[in-house]
Amino acid sequence: MDIKEKLIAAIEGAAKTAIKDGAFSEGQLPNIILEVPPKKELGDFATNFAMQSARAFHMNPRKIAEELTARIDADWLEHTEIAGPGFINFFLKSNVLYDGLKDILNRGEEFGQLPQKDMKPVQVEYVSANPTGPLHVGHGRGAAAGSALVNVMRAAGYPVVSEYYINDAGNQIDNLALSVNHRYLELLGQATEETFPENGYHGADIVDTARRIIRKDNDKYLNMSQEERLGIFKELALKEKLEALKEDLAAFNCEFDVWYSERTLHPDKVNKAIELLKSNGKIYEEGGALWLKSTEYGDDKDRVVIRDNGVPTYLAADIAYHKDKYERGFGKIINIWGADHHGYICRVKAAISALGYDADNLEVLLLQMVRLLRGGEMVKLSKRTGQTVTLAELIEEVGTDAARYFFIMRSMDSQLDFDLDLAKSKTNENPVYYIQYAHARICSIFRQAQETGLQVTGDVDLALLVDETEIDIINKLQEYEEEIERAAAEYAPQRIARYAYELASKFHSFYNQCRILGVEDKLAEARLALVTVTAHTIRHALGILGVSAPEKM
Repeated sequence: MDIKEKLIAAIEGAAKTAIKDGAFSEGQLPNIILEVPPKKELGDFATNFAMQSARAFHMNPRKIAEELTARIDADWLEHTEIAGPGFINFFLKSNVLYDGLKDILNRGEEFGQLPQKDMKPVQVEYVSANPTGPLHVGHGRGAAAGSALVNVMRAAGYPVVSEYYINDAGNQIDNLALSVNHRYLELLGQATEETFPENGYHGADIVDTARRIIRKDNDKYLNMSQEERLGIFKELALKEKLEALKEDLAAFNCEFDVWYSERTLHPDKVNKAIELLKSNGKIYEEGGALWLKSTEYGDDKDRVVIRDNGVPTYLAADIAYHKDKYERGFGKIINIWGADHHGYICRVKAAISALGYDADNLEVLLLQMVRLLRGGEMVKLSKRTGQTVTLAELIEEVGTDAARYFFIMRSMDSQLDFDLDLAKSKTNENPVYYIQYAHARICSIFRQAQETGLQVTGDVDLALLVDETEIDIINKLQEYEEEIERAAAEYAPQRIARYAYELASKFHSFYNQCRILGVEDKLAEARLALVTVTAHTIRHALGILGVSAPEKM
């Protein structure tokens, strides 16, 4: 149990004792929230519990605070103070701070990895872009946020499976084949731009695919029927696009445990899902089509699942896919979708409920848009193709590290302005550079210490760390694992991005204030111990974000 857990337990115990003593009336205790005060003179921790519980205890908050502090007895607590309308400020004994740092130091590389939770696995499905062309910057935000969420949940001890749903069935793949076929014929002088398919894909990558086919097989497909040629081009193009997509994601430090093909749902799993809905009385026929009674679950209208021509809708495939997720035994299912899918959530949850599953186990996180800015102006189009900027182009311009950090540093549900100029800058204004520079500085300190023979021993005297900047780092380090737990529970990897920046800032302040080498050996050793755990924590946090921690810059 860390010091915050001990303090929360002590407050809760004091409140229960006060109830038992008759000082407080019986009531539901609110959650106990501890915060680090903005100023040192206000203590190490503070709580507004007295104000939060005033209604439950029918008592003035300051009186509640007085009754609580009178009943808190802990040998690690120096004293308490009541401030304002009922805030309680807690002042810890100095050894508590150093004991916490000693524990972090002893844990070494294990610090930041919480115990495994005994629970059903969690599935996180994200990106899942159609494999019909290159990933764009919007997909990049989803890839960065999704993989960082997977990483932080694993650090918090959740058993997590990451999954990419490959939309390799349906009209979009047929249109991909039609597009490649037309560019193939066009390059061989057998078609013109005017006859390009109405719903075809105009990207330069489609032309590149057609050129590669010609380069490899020349005009061998010209004499085939269009149906046969489309079948071949569909598989060639799908394979190529999927491989390119995987390469882009790998270059972006985004890996998946499962690549799930939509094709595997058709026809058996889709038919079984529809039959189950029928048996549950949740489907009816009208106009030759089959409709899901989604209005019974809050949807604004019922939805077609099988068209009047017998072809399943996208919703039918999604119903079968989510049924499969529940059958695979996931305790929690997290989908990260674009904000434009907001209206789709209700119908999918309706289908889950209609199938007999608990729709509350599905969490849909909506990802807002990204605006690229260069020179203060919005960038809409790729310089290379005149179309949407691709993820590969963004990586080429600013690098994987900056792209990932900038995508993650804001909450998924907020629109993101991505400043390309800032992301490329090598200044302290660039947050990812600022954090990485802190790690590189510490590595430089290690190299210098090694040259002088200085190292951290088992009996290092951490109580020598009394400078305000040292205390700030120690306090920040002891917040890290709680930050991981909260980021995972709230699906908020941006908390780790913010934490890494704040820790780096505290290190830079310490570096400018305190010498590490060239001071008395015991103090130098204590400071080296402090920067050792600081380096590990920055490295660990950057690892969660999928960002590198360079040793030199």
